[in-house]
Amino acid sequence: MSALTGPAELAGRALTSRVLFGPHETNLARGRVFSDRHVAYYARRAAGGAGIVVTETASVHDSDWPYERAPLAALCGPGWRSTVDACRPHGTIVLAGLGHSGSQGSTAFNQSALWAPSRVPDVASRELPMEMEDTEIKALVAGFSEAAALAVESGMDGVEIDAGQYSLLRQFSSGLTNQRGDEYGTDKSRLLREVLGAVRESGGIVGLRLSCDELAPWAGLTPEQAAVLARDLAGLVDYLVPVRGSAMSGSATKPDLHVEPGFNRELCRQITEAVEGRTVTVLQGSVVEPEQAQQALDDGVAGLVEMTRAQIADPDLVVKVRAGAAVRPCVLSNQKCRVRDNRNPIVSCISEPRSGHETGDPAPEGSDSPRDVLVVGGGPAGLEAARVLAMRGHQVELAERSDSLGGMLRVAAKVGGRSRFGKLADWLESEVRRLGVRISTGVEVTELDRPSIVATGSLAGPRNYTIHNGTIVDVVDLLAGAELPDGPVVVADPVGDFVGVGVAELLASQGRQTAIISQDQVIGTQLALTGDLADANTRLQQAGVTLAKCSLLREVHADHVVLEDSFTAERRELPCAVLIHCGHRLPDETLAGPVRAGDCVAPRTVHEAILEGRRAAMVLSAEGAKV
Repeated sequence: MSALTGPAELAGRALTSRVLFGPHETNLARGRVFSDRHVAYYARRAAGGAGIVVTETASVHDSDWPYERAPLAALCGPGWRSTVDACRPHGTIVLAGLGHSGSQGSTAFNQSALWAPSRVPDVASRELPMEMEDTEIKALVAGFSEAAALAVESGMDGVEIDAGQYSLLRQFSSGLTNQRGDEYGTDKSRLLREVLGAVRESGGIVGLRLSCDELAPWAGLTPEQAAVLARDLAGLVDYLVPVRGSAMSGSATKPDLHVEPGFNRELCRQITEAVEGRTVTVLQGSVVEPEQAQQALDDGVAGLVEMTRAQIADPDLVVKVRAGAAVRPCVLSNQKCRVRDNRNPIVSCISEPRSGHETGDPAPEGSDSPRDVLVVGGGPAGLEAARVLAMRGHQVELAERSDSLGGMLRVAAKVGGRSRFGKLADWLESEVRRLGVRISTGVEVTELDRPSIVATGSLAGPRNYTIHNGTIVDVVDLLAGAELPDGPVVVADPVGDFVGVGVAELLASQGRQTAIISQDQVIGTQLALTGDLADANTRLQQAGVTLAKCSLLREVHADHVVLEDSFTAERRELPCAVLIHCGHRLPDETLAGPVRAGDCVAPRTVHEAILEGRRAAMVLSAEGAKV
């Protein structure tokens, strides 16, 4: 049995594995209270083999209300108790995440000034916080102490203290935000030590999430400084999670699939060497591959591994690794697991839509009276439908008109920076083959002769511009290998998601003179939801792509396009030998059927395709049970 999935020990407590499910925003709360949805969410990861579950960070003082459904520690006792009761049968250690977001919080909900070590405006909100005085500092320390005591009284095995990217404790530790002239300024780690000392009295396990590289070496914490700090704090904590980033570092706090998995390996190694075995270190940083996690343990980089997004994508990760089964991959897109925005979305996963919805969506596993079922379409919706039907004991045939399976997942994988989507397509295909689904490719189904699910995908959509002998290539055809004429390329991006941006990056990387058109004030505006907006615009500019913002495409000619300013209606021209159309698509409605799923209903993202494929399979299963 590997070190990753085998038993271990932490602070005298037995661990079922060395895999940690870390704290993260979920929006599962009812008000500011842990809900039954939280309980089911954490219990599912415990059942899947997580050795440690750290619950969503709860604010230790009511001055902190960072997002609408942020838990408040003083109200969390019953929810913590229920979570422990649900996880304990699986042998999982359960810890309460505790923190205070300080100047990176919000005044939208409690309408009071943000707390901070100094009057330094937050770089994101631009809001000026209040400078904490002795009264607030004492209240903060007491808040951590009381919250830790309540957690242990509620049955928790201990707590994890947040001194990471979005925390007040990081703000005190950093020269970026701490400009005080008192003892908390001259000794910037003093408050953190006081908090850890107070929390230690609770008697439970104490973990620490510590920002060890703010990516701002002119004033912020650097790995060298963090190594000294970690050495000093080692005696106060049972484990330490080195993380990188701060308010000043944008998407570095939760990178997407443009950043290689395991990006904190070297940082963790430095901290591990600094603490010299006096505490356990945890490798964090998009660790989604079990092989990479195991290698870090074998190399002595860390003693535990946080695999949070990997376990959102596959709650059974540890159990599957033990059994040698294929793990559903995390593609690191952030599309459904990054939920800290004003829409209050529920945490979920594009490849595992049941994540976050454990109390509402039925488990796909089960047993039905077997039926002969046809699934038309081998994209993500069809593959998921076939997989679930086969899991439930049906005899399934999957018919796909092209020569390969995967559909738009394979297309998305060819967009710049998004190759990990191919891993999800590979997994879905391998699962339907493993489950014995009969697969026919290169087959056009024209009529349905048995219970069926139609998942035939989408077609190129309308074009709201006039064409005067211009060459236009649809993005799907481009990614399928269409040849382009020589000369400048213009990418038309009326959607503003990853497609246009990724295609422009791809073309520019091939040495093509490239421009991208958007009616918005920034390129790829929808990428704000995944945290990649700023980085995407930076990559485009570094690649030399011309950014035609606030522009409407009006005409396409043989050697140029005509743009109209969104605000002034002024027209101008861009050189263009070929236009790549990245607009909305339309459903393929050539085959009618009572049960439809995915893009043939309405073209959207892979999340909706997989979700609807699963739901369609459950509908067909329910119908079979009535026969």
